Amino acid sequence: MRNAIALPLLGLAVIVQSSIVGLFPLLGGTADVVLVLLTAWALQQAVSTGFHWAFLASVFMSLVSSLPWFVYFAAYGGLVLLAMLLQQRVWQVPMLAMFIVTFLGTALLHGLTLLYLYLSGSVIAVSDVLGVITLPSVLLNMLIAIPLYGMMRDLASWVFPGEGA
Repeated sequence: MRNAIALPLLGLAVIVQSSIVGLFPLLGGTADVVLVLLTAWALQQAVSTGFHWAFLASVFMSLVSSLPWFVYFAAYGGLVLLAMLLQQRVWQVPMLAMFIVTFLGTALLHGLTLLYLYLSGSVIAVSDVLGVITLPSVLLNMLIAIPLYGMMRDLASWVFPGEGA
């Protein structure tokens, strides 16, 4: 029953990501609500279902995106793994861990996307991608990380009562 919250929440995040957030770009980058939501959930102390959420988010994003499924599986799986490792080491400053994982997760997803596009034959200047897409996306992800972390902390304490969330 505790895992049932993932389906509607991630579904709503994917809908918001694909329909609303894309309307507000900064240069060429947009915020990634699913990535930040997944990061915030995986950093909660009582949560042990981070990889389940990563799998579901990967499936949802693969359905609405033109990127292949393995890019999202690798990026979101690596993101949750990094979040769980940092959760154990930076436990006294959870917002610092949130910012670190959000930054590295965005870089990982954009790096894997760039690698896939390069291997598929697209000619893209890396400096343009970093300056026009990745850095603005990191900034927007950092901005939405603050409220989403608080919401996920409250949700984790509601879903896992009394387990240190």
